[in-house]
Amino acid sequence: MNTITSDTLISPAGDHDKTQPTAIIVSAYYRVHPDDRQTFIDAVTPEMQAAQQLPGCVFYAFSQDLVNTDAFHLSEGWADSDAYERHERSDSFLKALAIVVKNVRILHREGIRYDVAKQHIDDPRGKVAS
Repeated sequence: MNTITSDTLISPAGDHDKTQPTAIIVSAYYRVHPDDRQTFIDAVTPEMQAAQQLPGCVFYAFSQDLVNTDAFHLSEGWADSDAYERHERSDSFLKALAIVVKNVRILHREGIRYDVAKQHIDDPRGKVAS
């Protein structure tokens, strides 16, 4: 499988190219106590920005749910397991994790790591008649 070089980084605007070869995908969901929402946002925002600049990061997005403002969705893509492990050991990740564990009441959390065997580009727009 091809890997992403350190030259391939997400833009400061957060744009990313999900068509890049991706070996590891993480999908997670968090529902936090309403009183801890801003603490959670303040902890994960700098981590998200730092992760996006790591070599091998294909995409990394932490987003607040549009319907439930206490819910957050994380989507990460990594070029290979080495890139993923570097992220897990990074200072920014460990700092955010410590803040969240110590200061945020997480009411529900689900997280899944996927090892990608094959990638397909998906664009359903062609299914809509003009």
